[in-house]
Amino acid sequence: MPAGSSKKRERQYEHIKDSALERGESQQRAKEIAARTVNKERARHGESKTASRSSTHDTPSSRRGGQRSHSGSGGPTYGQLYNEAKQRNIHGRSKVNKNELANALGQ
Repeated sequence: MPAGSSKKRERQYEHIKDSALERGESQQRAKEIAARTVNKERARHGESKTASRSSTHDTPSSRRGGQRSHSGSGGPTYGQLYNEAKQRNIHGRSKVNKNELANALGQ
């Protein structure tokens, strides 16, 4: 955690890191996920000196809830399925919807 961070952000960092470890992430990846998430929250709440546009104008991670993750609540996105179909050279991939892509990929 950056110097001068609050106790709340330190607890948040530890909680996110522990959750990532429980999901099977490596120690290094868990630390990275936690740091990025906490830094984004700090930027959204004006607690950091600098903040990117995506940090302040994007959907908050607390509300997003895994929407962008490959194994999140909705599974892979259409874009992720399309890219996998492209890598596997599945013909007709641009003419089908998400469910049909998932079926073609065996998911």
